[in-house]
Amino acid sequence: MADKNTQQSRALQTRAEHLFPGGVNSPVRGFRSVGGEPPFVARAEGAYLYDADGNRYIDYFGSWGPMILGHAFPPVVEAIQRAAQNSASFGASTKAEGDLAELVMACYPAIERMRFVSSGTEATMSAIRLARAATNRKRIIKFEGCYHGHSDGLLVKAGSGIATLGIPGSAGVPEEIAQLTLALPFNDLAAVEAAFATHPDEIAAIILEPVVGNAGCIAPVAGYLEGLRAITAKHGTLLIVDEVMTGFRVALGGAIELYNIDADLVTLGKIIGGGLPCAAFGGKRQFMELLAPLGPVYQAGTLSGNPLAMAAGLATVGHLKQHAVEIYPQLEASSKAVAEGVAAEAAKVGIPLTLNRVGSMWTWFFTPNPVADYYDAARSDTAAFGRFHRAMLESGIWLPPSQFEAMFLGIAHGPTEIEATISAARAAFAAVSA
Repeated sequence: MADKNTQQSRALQTRAEHLFPGGVNSPVRGFRSVGGEPPFVARAEGAYLYDADGNRYIDYFGSWGPMILGHAFPPVVEAIQRAAQNSASFGASTKAEGDLAELVMACYPAIERMRFVSSGTEATMSAIRLARAATNRKRIIKFEGCYHGHSDGLLVKAGSGIATLGIPGSAGVPEEIAQLTLALPFNDLAAVEAAFATHPDEIAAIILEPVVGNAGCIAPVAGYLEGLRAITAKHGTLLIVDEVMTGFRVALGGAIELYNIDADLVTLGKIIGGGLPCAAFGGKRQFMELLAPLGPVYQAGTLSGNPLAMAAGLATVGHLKQHAVEIYPQLEASSKAVAEGVAAEAAKVGIPLTLNRVGSMWTWFFTPNPVADYYDAARSDTAAFGRFHRAMLESGIWLPPSQFEAMFLGIAHGPTEIEATISAARAAFAAVSA
């Protein structure tokens, strides 16, 4: 895609910079950490994005995860169109809410009751409020590099966009709130034990991404998740498993199925809305029934259970459930082929690269060392990643514009896309090493 025309994207970026802070409506869309200019997307289909100038890119971020069936998947598009004919929003209960809830709960037996919201941030914020009410405690534990949305108490060492921008947290978060969050290293049970020893009977919940996706892809070490469950059970603390990213992606039942996790509360997002704004939190009945109107914990949202999102979610999750025996092996094989194929090209030219992958999410870290937590990830060569990102984009491969983001693919990525990606990486590594 050498010498491609980018005139329209450039003009749109110039206009955006006069309208939005930094020219974007979410910081992770910016290209400051990788350099170059962000294309403006006009449409997408299958595994491909098309920009305002007509250039085509193989997409490896999939709207940051939900496009597991590919862009504009016909059954999803048709479901949204049918729902839209009846109005885009009611602000009242619908049959589709129950239909999607039953489908989700069939894949997640740990969820005995649930509630829909419109974003992952709402889901995690609400789950933590519930945990505090259930335990009558204030403190929470999160892990460095894990991102759970942008509510005040969760922006402490939150990885992803914050790590990309090189800031430790966020201005505007009162110190009194930040102090209630204990940020610990991932994959370190001793640190968790020490936190409980220092703050006995004060910790309401541990919240974690079971597979970190916002410091790059980082898997839990053997025994870690079981250790967290044992510690929380011992201290009467709730375990909140944030599956906004991993839900329905690493397995039909997400990381809870993959790792057999006994969660008190679960948060879901991305895929359950089929690409539309939708998320949920749920879990054990004794905790969920503390929510209003049954209990004293207030949470509300006019667009929760929006009929368009319910329709898209039913079409997406329904297809995944119906075809799980074919889809998940395909995702595993395709992800393995492209992730290991690109890593092999780096090895051929002596570029130090560490590959972390769990199912159809992975990261190529530009470091020769293993990556088991945020500090390992932070030692990556981000300048080299930036050169790689620019070279891949020039060749028509669109990766997340940050070393600290996981990559995703879907069932629309086939042998043609995989081979094109490996071929582009072969040339890109030459640019990185130059």
